[in-house]
Amino acid sequence: MVTPAGVAHAEDEVPVPPNTGLTDTGQGPVSDADKDFVIKVRLAGLWEIPAGNIVAEGSDNPTVVNIGKSIAAQHVALDNLDRAVAKKLGIMLPNEPNDDQKGWISEMENAATPTQLDQIFIDRLRAAHGKIFPAIGTIRASTRNDSVRLLAQQANQFVMTHMTLLESSGIVDYSGLPTAPAPAAPAGQGPVPIDNQMLAAASQGTGQPGLSNTVILLVLAAALVVGVITTMRIFRAR
Repeated sequence: MVTPAGVAHAEDEVPVPPNTGLTDTGQGPVSDADKDFVIKVRLAGLWEIPAGNIVAEGSDNPTVVNIGKSIAAQHVALDNLDRAVAKKLGIMLPNEPNDDQKGWISEMENAATPTQLDQIFIDRLRAAHGKIFPAIGTIRASTRNDSVRLLAQQANQFVMTHMTLLESSGIVDYSGLPTAPAPAAPAGQGPVPIDNQMLAAASQGTGQPGLSNTVILLVLAAALVVGVITTMRIFRAR
C-alpha cells in the first residue's frame, strides 16, 4: 500500500543535491545541444555581470543594489566554471554579448530614473533566467558528457539562486513573464471527432440530448430514397 504524502511544514528541510556521483573528466560525446548550452552560459555572464554592476552603482534601493552585486559576483564564478569546461572540450566561446543582450544593457544605461533602472534590471534578468531554466534541465537530464552534466548541475544552482534573489526585490512583474505552453493531449485523447461535434451542435436548441428534428428528417428522407430504389429493382427483376 502506498503511504500518502505528509503535510508540508515550514521547518521541513529542502534537500540539497550532493556533490558525489558527478565527475569532470570530459568523457562522453558532446552533442550540438551541449555546445549550445556551454555557449549560452557564457553569454549569460557577458551581459549579467555588467548589468549587475550598473544597477549596483545606479540604484537608490539598497535591496536591488545588493541583488546586483550578488548576481554579478556569482556570474564571475559561473563564467570561470564554464570557460574551464569549454577549454576541456574544445568549444569556442563568444567574447561579447549578443545584440539582444547589448540592447538590454543599453536600456539600463539610459534609464531615466533609478526606479526605472531597478524595474528594467529586475524584469530583464528574471525573464532571462526563466528562459534558460528549462534548457538547463534538458541538458542535465540528457547529456552524455560528464563535464557538461556537472556544469548543468552547477548552473541550475546559480539560476535558482538568481531567480530567488530577483524575486526578493518585490517588484517582479509576473504578468509580463511568458506563459507556459498548453500541455499536449495524451495519446488517444485528442480533439473531439467531427461527427460528435456535429451531433452536439445539432442537439443544441432542442432541449433534447439526441438529434435535432432537421437531422431526423434528413435520415428519414435518405431511408425513403433507398426504399424506393430497392422496390424498383425488385419489380424490374420480375
